[in-house]
Amino acid sequence: MNTNQLSNRVNALAESETLAMTRKSRELKAQGHDVINLSIGEPDFNTPSFIKESAKKALDQNYTHYSPVSGFQELREAICHKLNRDNQLEYKPEQIVVSTGAKQSLANAMLALLNPGDEVIIPIPYWVSYKELVKLSEAISVFIPTNIESDFKITPIQLEKAITPKSKVFIFSSPCNPSGSVYSREELHGLARVLEKHPQIFIISDEIYEHINFTGKHTSIAQFDFIKDRVVLVNGVSKGFAMTGWRLGYMAADTLLAKACDKLQGQVTSGTSSVSQRATIDAMLVNPAQCEELKTMLSAFEQRRDLLLGLLKNIPGLRTNEPKGAFYVFPDVSYYFGKSDGENKITDCDELCDYLLTKAHVALVPGSAFGNPACIRISYAASEATLIKAIDRIALALNILK
Repeated sequence: MNTNQLSNRVNALAESETLAMTRKSRELKAQGHDVINLSIGEPDFNTPSFIKESAKKALDQNYTHYSPVSGFQELREAICHKLNRDNQLEYKPEQIVVSTGAKQSLANAMLALLNPGDEVIIPIPYWVSYKELVKLSEAISVFIPTNIESDFKITPIQLEKAITPKSKVFIFSSPCNPSGSVYSREELHGLARVLEKHPQIFIISDEIYEHINFTGKHTSIAQFDFIKDRVVLVNGVSKGFAMTGWRLGYMAADTLLAKACDKLQGQVTSGTSSVSQRATIDAMLVNPAQCEELKTMLSAFEQRRDLLLGLLKNIPGLRTNEPKGAFYVFPDVSYYFGKSDGENKITDCDELCDYLLTKAHVALVPGSAFGNPACIRISYAASEATLIKAIDRIALALNILK
């Protein structure tokens, strides 16, 4: 078989760059090298004990059968409770669709909304899968550039200029992967007022990093009643609850769109793991501000951020913003483009990441994967000792480049 026999749809898709770097680091490890992987977006904490106990209880109660496509009624009610408690948002269970990870929720929303030729507005930097899901939907990505000086956030003026009669979806994340930027209420209000004037546009708000937020309060664009019926709020438990392997995400949306996503999901995967759902009920019912395990994780991430920023300041030529959430730093590394170690000339961020993987044995993700080829993404979902060791290696390798 050759690639010409595969569908145009799958041939058009790119491999996830984050997963590609993880694969390369595993290959080097298999060869006996001591590789530090700072490329993957996965908390290095274990799932909180009270959630694991809920899963054990679910097994004992034989929750091992098919679940409803949109999720158990009790879970959807718990999600509504969480959205009201944490975000002051009113939703009904029929507006909630539980999926196999937030990525599936994003895919459901795009496939349910987009037709060939529709335009999707995406701020740069963006999470790697956004543009690929747009391709899968046969729509067209329209990108809005940002930079460190703007804290990697767009303005209402930029958003207005990107809108055309073909615009159908605006998708963004806050806190943002990869920049860690967080939109304030005032900034979201400015964007919402622009979107209010264009009723054909739906807003997909990726809030998966809600609980890894150093500003003290997460803010959702769904809070503005004048656009709420067009907001698709996507969240899950992978990041904030360290439940990556449980594969559970959810969306909150207009009832008609939720039903459409239920229909779509019913033909693709059906219901999410019943055990994961039962465990997530307790995750939704816990108040994050009163949960010591979640508070410990948040505090550790903030300390690691500060440590990493301090270490990076000692490396000549790197420029960074101060991430307010998630667990990434997204430094501008263009200072090193055109430099060489005598054997290899670095022309872009992809070559720089390959160089650092080969020479320093540190796996990172090139910014080109997120739409910004001047940057690289460093995950600080690792111990402080590991971060210090990794940055020492990176500094030594970069110092060779002249």
